[in-house]
Amino acid sequence: MRDLAALPKAHLHVHLESTVRPATLRELADANGVALPGETRTFTGFRDFADYNSLIRACLRTPEDFERVAREFCVDEAAQGTRYAEVTFTAASHGERLGDLEMPLVSVLKGLSEGELETRVILDHSRRRSVERAERTLRLALAHDEVVGLGMAGEERHSLVPFAGVFAEAREAGLHLVHHAGEHAGPESIREALDVGRTERLGHGIRVLDDPELVTEVRDRGIALEVCPTSNVVLGLVPSLAKHPLPRLVGAGLAVTLNTDVPSVTRTTLTDEFTTARDTFGYDDTALTALAEAAVTASFAPEETKTVLRKEIAAWLTPAAGA
Repeated sequence: MRDLAALPKAHLHVHLESTVRPATLRELADANGVALPGETRTFTGFRDFADYNSLIRACLRTPEDFERVAREFCVDEAAQGTRYAEVTFTAASHGERLGDLEMPLVSVLKGLSEGELETRVILDHSRRRSVERAERTLRLALAHDEVVGLGMAGEERHSLVPFAGVFAEAREAGLHLVHHAGEHAGPESIREALDVGRTERLGHGIRVLDDPELVTEVRDRGIALEVCPTSNVVLGLVPSLAKHPLPRLVGAGLAVTLNTDVPSVTRTTLTDEFTTARDTFGYDDTALTALAEAAVTASFAPEETKTVLRKEIAAWLTPAAGA
């Protein structure tokens, strides 16, 4: 079997604040006076996870903090065979918390630029927060070429309708839209992400299978799903990896990509997710390269980057001479 860490990958759904190395997190917590709870791997619901995640975010205070976690993200991703990543960052929330709207994003972009990994940034916004903050997020996105998209995250029971104007302005300005949907809530959240949110990919989207007509539409429109199996299990959305709907999503002809979501929380890597597909679902190397290629196609990377990645993936699959 080929080395999955060497498989060239595009990583499309990963939250920067949830990539912080445990040792780095402890150092930042001590330096900034934040009391962290013990290691947590299972949660009673989304709010439980969100509260835990708030403690992690509170550890990030200075420009150096944000630069460091961005640099370390690049190092850790490159070690997993990631060649291109679209990392999600909640810039406006940090900026408001720290009294400097620009600093967190500028610092993250600086850290990413110093890493040996091609990256783009997607700025996210919680559905339960104000439209005014979403507008500030949009202003930040438009000010930096490295930001390619805008997305809504958080509890999916909150409607996207109040943000329709922000979405329209973002699209008109050339930004991509990528929303979380079909993770906690059902197909109705996916429908809203498509119709109101004008989403180009679905963050998670695993509940699409609950509506056969919606499956057909998502498939026919080529809307890719950013599937994060381990995260779904750890956050209590799926009872076990063996019962994850990944094979059914692929079997339905949907464009499926593999991602980690919150790797520092789940203690997983992108290579681990591909290993799960191999070991749990019996995917052979050809099927695994199809997942890797799907992420390249669904990415917002430049065409030249996509061409290089496809060639690298094909080279990984092609047996060496004499093998």
